[in-house]
Amino acid sequence: MLDQSVSVVVKESEMARDFKSLLPVIDISPLLLKCDDSDMAEDADVVEVVGKLDRACRDVGFFYVIGHGISEGLMKKVKEMTHQFFELPYEEKLKIKITPAAGYRGYQRIGVNFTSGKQDMHEAIDCYREFEHEKYGDTGKILKGPNQWPENPKEYKESMEEYIKLCTDLSRNILRGISLALGGLPYEFEGKMVGDPFWVMRIIGYPAVNQENVIGCGAHTDYGLLTLLNQDDDKTALQVRNLGGEWISAIPIPGSFICNIGDMLQILSNGVYKSTLHRVINNSPRYRVCVAFFYETNFDAMVEPLDIFKEKYPGNKTCQETKKVVYGEHLVNKVTTTFANLVEHS
Repeated sequence: MLDQSVSVVVKESEMARDFKSLLPVIDISPLLLKCDDSDMAEDADVVEVVGKLDRACRDVGFFYVIGHGISEGLMKKVKEMTHQFFELPYEEKLKIKITPAAGYRGYQRIGVNFTSGKQDMHEAIDCYREFEHEKYGDTGKILKGPNQWPENPKEYKESMEEYIKLCTDLSRNILRGISLALGGLPYEFEGKMVGDPFWVMRIIGYPAVNQENVIGCGAHTDYGLLTLLNQDDDKTALQVRNLGGEWISAIPIPGSFICNIGDMLQILSNGVYKSTLHRVINNSPRYRVCVAFFYETNFDAMVEPLDIFKEKYPGNKTCQETKKVVYGEHLVNKVTTTFANLVEHS
């Protein structure tokens, strides 16, 4: 069911975790057509998609998503508008400067972000799901406040809010397929863990550099559930590490998202699915943009392996000694650590 406009051919042998070249490509359209049906797990096309999701999550932790229902026009529009913002004079971008007082929401200049203690070569706008100030107690106060959207380009806020809603719905449906892939019901995660999902958006710009292999974003795993990455079509910069320690380039496929699983899904699945190290190196002579949407658990969820997956995979000890993690506390710790030098460098 692969879109014929995509010239990439995926072989089963390339879907092993020790992958050498291409990430798996999955057309999820059958899953979207049946996502609200009680008998979706019995549909042959859904079963095929679920099998591909299972192999991709077990073996790679990354895959391309096509047939996702979000228009290529909107995907291009948010990238084009993002390019326009990052092309503005520095003083103009600073009108929405990120600060602790702004709930760590807004624009950060190049070099403010750190990964594993090392400075990254990118600039960004950071956004989080907005919530009532008292909803999550003292933990939530760290991120309180509205998102800071630029006034230029015009209608940027409206376009991004539409895009976020669509990415939220898409992520929910992908997660239902993943729940089936793990042997659960479609809505296994939507009880105490993801009934009221949080989200994070990082709108990132990577400048062209005069030397090779400058780290745009250092090696890391994502700390949430699922990531949907919308990257420039004509620049290859994202790299995923295989078991052999090789960095494999995630070549853009126009109209697709790159989806990867994060640390929270690794915990919830009892370690059956594992988050994978990745990094960004923009060796292109041109500026690169990507829009990363992170679909998360409930902010106040106590994240631990779900009972059904502990029962189904009792021999998997990967996560059995993992301490319980309150997602919101985990997120706030990551944010405050990443931006420990924010006041000094802003």
